[in-house]
Amino acid sequence: MKTKEQLLNILNKNKGEFISGQDIAKELQISRTAVWKAVRSLKNDGYSIDSLQNGGYKFSSKNNILSDIEIRNNLSDEYKKFDIKIFKTIDSTNKQAKKLIAENLFNNGTTLVADEQTDGKGRFGRSFFSPKSTGIYLSTILKMPLRLQDISLITIISALAVCRAVKKLTDSVPEIKWINDIYVNGKKVCGILTEAVSNFETQTVDAVVVGIGVNLKTKLFPEELRKKAGCVTKENVSRNVFIAEILNNLFRLAGNIYDKKIIEEYKKLSLVLNKKIKYLSNGTVVTATAVDINEKGNLLVKDSFGNIKILESGEISIKIS
Repeated sequence: MKTKEQLLNILNKNKGEFISGQDIAKELQISRTAVWKAVRSLKNDGYSIDSLQNGGYKFSSKNNILSDIEIRNNLSDEYKKFDIKIFKTIDSTNKQAKKLIAENLFNNGTTLVADEQTDGKGRFGRSFFSPKSTGIYLSTILKMPLRLQDISLITIISALAVCRAVKKLTDSVPEIKWINDIYVNGKKVCGILTEAVSNFETQTVDAVVVGIGVNLKTKLFPEELRKKAGCVTKENVSRNVFIAEILNNLFRLAGNIYDKKIIEEYKKLSLVLNKKIKYLSNGTVVTATAVDINEKGNLLVKDSFGNIKILESGEISIKIS
């Protein structure tokens, strides 16, 4: 590990407190001049570090740079060795994750994180607004035994992973619009795009790319999004900590994906249950009431005649009277 990476670890462990250059030098067994050079190198990389004469160094509260080290420091011990790749700019984390799968250059838990996406993707080929420095744009590759018919469960646990992070790290109250959108105060703050690499002969999934885009502190949106898009919080929440919390939740949930408690938790966060909704069926707009979510994550809707239909995929909207 390079000196500046070791220094980054020390500053992370002592976040909020000054640590003297002498103590750092002693711990790393280097000169104080080498410590100063490492600090300067980190600042050149974009890290905000406060310096105090005869007082040492500490991470500034203004620090907003994405850091694989800081993300890893906030991961549970069993996930710390997972591969994390940081990008300043990328076209699409999902697109690049699928390339890694195609070239067999991945492991379970390989995660791509970008400060900005130039071609972020949502469901149905839509774009996902991904400005720099304010949001979370990540794709994680899960390699796990999963039946093709149960792929929607990955989206379910991904939504829960984000909601748990929101509830733990902010004062915001998240709600889930089936199946992949998360709302705060009536506005969309997160979208999830799950893409599977499947074996149709065995009807199993070889790997899944989970793409998660969160408007964590994004305030400025294009005009066409201003009425429906919002941000999770205006608080000073570390993106690195938030990313680690999402990943901790996601990996734990993936290890127990068939646990019935998962669907129960998802239903409690639902924005649509017991509400009138609209969906498209064979080119026709249908109005129904969302009545339940089954063990596979499918939405059960009841039409005006009392008939129940199961929606396995697709898009719905809440009907406004």
